[in-house]
Amino acid sequence: MTHSSNELSPEDLQKVIATIDIPTCPGMVSDAMDEGQKDEPDLIRLAEIISSDAGMSAAALKLANSPLFGTSAAVSSVRKAVERLGTKNVVCVVVASALRSSVSGLPAAWIEQFWKRTTLLALASSMIARRQYGVSADAAYTYALFHDAAIPLLMRRFPNYGEVLEKCQREGIMLNVAEEEYFPCSHPVVGSLLVRNWGLPPILGQAIRFHHEKDLYDLPDRTLPGGALSLIAVTQVAEHLLGEILEENLALANDPFDRAIDFLGISGDDLDELRHRLAEAIESAAG
Repeated sequence: MTHSSNELSPEDLQKVIATIDIPTCPGMVSDAMDEGQKDEPDLIRLAEIISSDAGMSAAALKLANSPLFGTSAAVSSVRKAVERLGTKNVVCVVVASALRSSVSGLPAAWIEQFWKRTTLLALASSMIARRQYGVSADAAYTYALFHDAAIPLLMRRFPNYGEVLEKCQREGIMLNVAEEEYFPCSHPVVGSLLVRNWGLPPILGQAIRFHHEKDLYDLPDRTLPGGALSLIAVTQVAEHLLGEILEENLALANDPFDRAIDFLGISGDDLDELRHRLAEAIESAAG
């Protein structure tokens, strides 16, 4: 597939859709997104939508009581959690919780670890975005949540996907390169279809579609708009810092961290402060 267009050809689309079972967007997520996009969202209505699902209620309370919202008094009702979080964060919680429950049929320990890491990355990305001019924190959160969300879908579909994933991690091979060799579609392509299916903003789909391209930072704006590139860059910085803090193996080939830092204009001092704040947030999330 070439860069010439970020749209897949009808043949490519058919091949992917015929191959992979892409979850549809649950009704309650559509309801929450519709409410969240109104000029004056109804927080009571949002609280009702969340209260109808135990997983979402727990996620909303956990986030509202996390240090990210920096208050000492714990809230115990979904209504109070919604008031504290505000509309955009509430919609993020709803989408995250629904995305997580839309993928089933995989080993519990693996999927638990996958979502734990993904959620930490989404929090880290939104924290970094908050400090960047013109990068939406909730878009960064949602992008980080979805950019690898097709990995579990591919793992569920192809019995040898887990082996290929491990080989890539072990040998520093780019996952999308291996996917194109072994499978009929890659996680950036499936992920971009997933966000389109869920009615999320097109910019998220564009960012997901291109997030593994080697020449990412040199693509023309018509192929990859600057707003989409900002989301990718924020998440690449978050991923690198998270890897440092969690002491993961960072000897990855093609680590785009330096390009991302340059693109966002993050100074050494800013980076140290981000690292410190992220380490605190991760510690509290683990607690």
